[in-house]
Amino acid sequence: MKQKVLEILEDLISRYPQLVECRDDISKAFDLLRLTYENNGKLLVAGNGGSASDSEHIVGELMKSFRLPRRLDNNYVDALKSVNPEMGAILAENLQGALPAIALDGHSSLSTAYLNDCNPLLCFAQQLYGFASAGDTFLAISTSGNSMNVVYAAVAAKAKGIKVIALTGERSSKLSALADCTIRVPETETYKIQELHLPVYHCLCLMLEQQFFGN
Repeated sequence: MKQKVLEILEDLISRYPQLVECRDDISKAFDLLRLTYENNGKLLVAGNGGSASDSEHIVGELMKSFRLPRRLDNNYVDALKSVNPEMGAILAENLQGALPAIALDGHSSLSTAYLNDCNPLLCFAQQLYGFASAGDTFLAISTSGNSMNVVYAAVAAKAKGIKVIALTGERSSKLSALADCTIRVPETETYKIQELHLPVYHCLCLMLEQQFFGN
């Protein structure tokens, strides 16, 4: 792990000492995500309620600049300008490097159609089946670790050979039994778990940004 990437993780632990027991699992989750992006994969994220908001938040941090500038590859800049010099220059100046990520809680037309026509608990699984390819990673967020629509999506992910990272509370769960890596923050009440989920996923997003854009 790069020194600056490691420093981000250590800063998290210094600010949230209760997360020291999660250090190794956060590091493992980072490695899974790093490999995903090194191999041109993408991240799929799902959760319910506050965890759905967290899913969207994570996508926002990955798909554009978080803290660091993310300049475009020079070859892509040249390609933009070759299509249209004026608009290409504007795009080259304003587009930012992205780490591809999709939150499965959106897509209201697809979701409501599937909820109406099929089994509502399988809505995330349907989207994961449709969007995901081998080499992607699924981040399953559930404070209990037992949200069945998220668990079904994890099963669908494993069947496609996709790595699963679970972000839960401290108790063992259906998700922790399925996941390749589980970050179990040391709380049991929903709102307290959610309060620790945010700094954990911010840390992961910062680590990934440093890895891929921190020149």
